Formats: sequence, structure tokens, C-alpha cells
Amino acid sequence: MSKKEKIAVYPGSFDPPTLGHLDVIKRALEIFDRIIVLVSDSKNKNYMFSKEERSKMIKEMVKDIKEVSVESLPGLLVDYLKKNKIRTVIRGLRITSDFDYEFQMSSFNRVLYPNIETIYIISDIKYTLLSSSLVRELILNKGDISKFVPPEVEKFIKNRGER
Repeated sequence: MSKKEKIAVYPGSFDPPTLGHLDVIKRALEIFDRIIVLVSDSKNKNYMFSKEERSKMIKEMVKDIKEVSVESLPGLLVDYLKKNKIRTVIRGLRITSDFDYEFQMSSFNRVLYPNIETIYIISDIKYTLLSSSLVRELILNKGDISKFVPPEVEKFIKNRGER
């Protein structure tokens, strides 16, 4: 009997991707055979990086992890999941306020797609206070982001600034 591959998606805006995001990906791979990172856009957000740039940064960040692929989310997460016959979503939780938002999103998505399961990975303590918005603030103020993003992301951001 062949074992069915366990696949999960990890959706987010990743503006920019951080060490916390990478930690969630690596820890999710201890549970799943394959992770698809879905880079999304929300009309309610102003992004520092384009969807293409965010996808490039993540691809570079996970280039040595063959079980991870990166795709762009064109619309609703539930539509992507249904189309690709995937039912598991990974989300990272850092602080209690994350849970309020994530619970609302998970419940809403489950109404739209009852087969969905959301798995929460609690942030490693060293990433609890790390967020993309704080990293963006550092970037805007020319601060040192090296402690918060993978080297590949830092290099991408520095090269982008030199253009």
C-alpha cells in the first residue's frame, strides 16, 4: 500500500519573510512531507515589496529545502485548496492577539470549505516579538535587520536598495 503524501499550505503576505516564517516552515516539515508557501496580497494592505519580490525572497530563503515550493495565491485561499485538493493550512502564532485573528479566519474559511483543517505552530520563544511590520520599520529607518531575517532575504533587500 502506497503512503499518501501529506501536503500543507502556508499562506501569508511575508512582507518581508523573517526568521520566524522560516522556523514555521522547518517545523511544519517535521509533520508534513511537503509545504507550499502561498504568497498572498490583500487589497487592505500597503506592501513594501511586490508579490513577485516577496516570492523571490522566499524562494531564495528555502532554496536548499527541496520539500518546499513557493506559489502566488491569485485569489481566495479556499478556492486554491479546493482546486488543488489540499485541506491543511499551516499558520504561525506568536502572541495571544494573533490567535483572535487566526481563529476568526480559520472559522470563516471552514464555513466556505468545511474540509479545511488549520494547524497552528506556536512560535519559538526567540521569535515571539518578531513581525514583518517591525522589520519594515527597521528597513525604512536603515536599521540592522540581520538578526530578524535570513541572510538571503537581507541580501535581497540590500541589493534592492542599491538600485
